[in-house]
Amino acid sequence: MRSTATTILGAGAALALLLTACEGEGAGGGGGGGDADAAPEDMTVGVAMPTQTYERWLQDGGNIEEGLEDLGYTVDLQYADDDIPTQSQQIDQMITQEVDALIVASIDGSALTSQLDAAAAAGIPVIAYDRLLTNSEDVDFYVTFDNYEVGVNQARSLLYGLGILDENFDEADDAPEGPLNIELFAGSLDDSNSHHFWQGAIDTLEPYLEDGTLEIPSGQDTIQQAATQRWEQETAQERMENLLTTHYSGDTELDGVLTPADPLSRGIITALRNDGQGPTIEEGMPIVTGQDAEIASISLIEQGIQHSTIFKDTRLLAEEAVRAAEAYLQGEEPEPNDTETYDNGEIVVPSYLLDVEMVLQDNYEEILVDSGYYTEEQVESGQL
Repeated sequence: MRSTATTILGAGAALALLLTACEGEGAGGGGGGGDADAAPEDMTVGVAMPTQTYERWLQDGGNIEEGLEDLGYTVDLQYADDDIPTQSQQIDQMITQEVDALIVASIDGSALTSQLDAAAAAGIPVIAYDRLLTNSEDVDFYVTFDNYEVGVNQARSLLYGLGILDENFDEADDAPEGPLNIELFAGSLDDSNSHHFWQGAIDTLEPYLEDGTLEIPSGQDTIQQAATQRWEQETAQERMENLLTTHYSGDTELDGVLTPADPLSRGIITALRNDGQGPTIEEGMPIVTGQDAEIASISLIEQGIQHSTIFKDTRLLAEEAVRAAEAYLQGEEPEPNDTETYDNGEIVVPSYLLDVEMVLQDNYEEILVDSGYYTEEQVESGQL
């Protein structure tokens, strides 16, 4: 069913970035941050990742490190264990040690302004990685996915699972009249992507909420009410348990949960199972969405427990980050494919956006196994 899974931005994700000498602001200035005459082995790239708790950040960090080292660069890769002071200190140290470029996946995109100021003063270009660095003009480039469309796809997958949309994501001929009961979860409010995910999903669900096809029994329909601080699985599980106890203790049945990330999905599924629901969708498990195609969730999708996830190929994202860094290190600049979307409060950050794909039980093999992202054995075990 890959042909019906929504793919964003065409084939541009696999293409190499063209290097240009276009004008730029931010830490690297108009001519990039590197010395075009310096050899790669004489340059170091600082890579700041938020946490090792999420499977994907381990993969991101490893892929970036491998890509840069293959080109001959030295890499200083640091994980901050979701602690903002730790990440700030790590980046401060990288600047003090005079790295030649920075790639930063922030914990809180607004918490690093002093580090960005210092990088600018030192002439170090800064590449924001999949989380926008905000409230600073000293951000040179952003590599990410089309995050609004992630939310659109999450909502579409929920509507498909509920039978409201068909496999082509058109209105289903035999769609239920409703009302169908759903609950909404969002990511961490200090992650700018959470707001893009939420808006894409809400814009897609809103017509069905307005016409009564969907209802939210808890009434918790704002991102502030639905937010999950630090994307913690336990927090999502606890909130789902509270929702079930408070709003579903009688005859009210839960039909679906909009969930923005796989760890949250697994926490929610645990709460639902503990409530006696499921264990599979066919046996009554509500439709639960996700994101990041983590192996544990792909295994649940294969088993018919979790309904869907959004695959963001972080191998390609790491490649784009490496290409952007290399451009700056060679005294040039990477070319964006989006110069309008990501306003960080001070500037619109030139960005490169990558494709996303919806993963369902009947297309996970084609998207993830056939492409070599996972093996069938890993899917069966739910472990890498």
